Amino acid sequence: MSKATEKIRQGIAALAAALFFLSACVPASSPGVNNPSSGLEAVGEQGNSEAIPTPLPARPAYKPGELVDYTAQTGDSLPALASRFNTTVDEILAANPHIPRDATTMPPGMPMKIPIYYRALWGSPFQIIPDHAYINGPSQTGFNTAAFLSDQDGWLKKYRAYVGGEWKTGAELVDYVSVNYSISPRLLLALLEYQGGALTQSEPPVRKNLLGLKRQYWDTPYLQLVLAANLLNNGYYGWRIGSLIEFDDAAGILIRPDPWQNAGSVALQYYYSRMFSGEDYARAVGREGLAQTYQKFFGNPWEETVELIPGSLRQPELSLPFPSDQTWSFTGGPHTGWGTGEPFAALDFAPPSEKSGCASAETDNYATAIADGLVVRSSVDGVALDLDRDGNERTGWVIFYLHLATRERAPLGADLKAGDKIGYPSCEGGRSTGTHVHIARKYNGEWIVADSVIPFTLSGWMAHNGSGAYLGTMTRGGSVVIACECGDAYTSINAGFP
Repeated sequence: MSKATEKIRQGIAALAAALFFLSACVPASSPGVNNPSSGLEAVGEQGNSEAIPTPLPARPAYKPGELVDYTAQTGDSLPALASRFNTTVDEILAANPHIPRDATTMPPGMPMKIPIYYRALWGSPFQIIPDHAYINGPSQTGFNTAAFLSDQDGWLKKYRAYVGGEWKTGAELVDYVSVNYSISPRLLLALLEYQGGALTQSEPPVRKNLLGLKRQYWDTPYLQLVLAANLLNNGYYGWRIGSLIEFDDAAGILIRPDPWQNAGSVALQYYYSRMFSGEDYARAVGREGLAQTYQKFFGNPWEETVELIPGSLRQPELSLPFPSDQTWSFTGGPHTGWGTGEPFAALDFAPPSEKSGCASAETDNYATAIADGLVVRSSVDGVALDLDRDGNERTGWVIFYLHLATRERAPLGADLKAGDKIGYPSCEGGRSTGTHVHIARKYNGEWIVADSVIPFTLSGWMAHNGSGAYLGTMTRGGSVVIACECGDAYTSINAGFP
């Protein structure tokens, strides 16, 4: 650890009592915008006490390069901040000499000065939900979806759907989406209630397309929830990495999220922009929308302090996911960890084979644990290797594997060392055009993007994005391996140099 990085850590400890990072993510002139219960005044005609939200502050038209106050939020990185504030990493570093150039994530709560270059039409500074309440991470530990639903009067507790070869209850379906997409079950329940009365109404308000998402044959409540989760993650991780800085609402009106926003709130703004516009959109993303519904059932999430992504986060040492004496093909560059689109958290590797497609792998071509860890989930939908061995997939570093064959797949509870067999690559689990293994990283439940300030590095090989999903390269020193399903010589990769 560099002296500058240690200095940041020490500074944060001293500031902890005075700076709560989630309540200080906008300038001091904008109080309370992130608390759904704040800013209400008793105003009404003839003495009626009617709660009317205090208007939110508007951002001024800043001078080019003007320094503005910003308090680092969980998961912030310099490239993402530069994108949101329309500036550059170099300018941020010049304004904050205490930040080392090789910094990864910013320590939550750290005061910063950021040169801003004004963009017109910035959206609401109101923050709907903190990131820790968005992610299926530490703050969701101990929540029992089935027990919660059993105490509600709505239709969801009686809902059933046939998924993965079996009938699942409403609670099981929410948990299934929550685990796979790594989105808080509480948030999914609040979303279903806000749009579909799932917790309070005896019947859904509509028979099809409950959440207003239009896709052929995806009109059941369960499939609508899957579409919603995918949209939410595209918004969350797009903001996290700085690639999503504007989008249109359902009427084609441009929305540019406020630069001080957090990823969880932008995820919901992006999600509701797909179906709403005008007053409906403003209500959904305001104090009286999803935020109010969430607070009604689960309390005020801003009152809980959770460090989801700490400052200076770095990946532990990881090896390639196959025996060190073998050469496999790098068949998939950075692409989604689960679903479609963001986050580009996963990489694909295929064993040598004389047959293309979904041929069975040879006996000695098995996938391996890329670090020591405990298997805390093992099914056709994936294997989760918990590196801190606390038995909780929501905490610490976790490696996610997909497309491992049922045959000899590492069972739940297996305690593995790096290099131990974890299973055989296959086409099982999700869509696949050929036998391979898919791996991705999570930290405290959040997917960690492969090509980011915390690069996905395996046996010294570092992943880089290409021009689209599944494309890209891995580099080590001066050597470059190019991702391709073709499995040619240019895709060959091993623990040493080609």
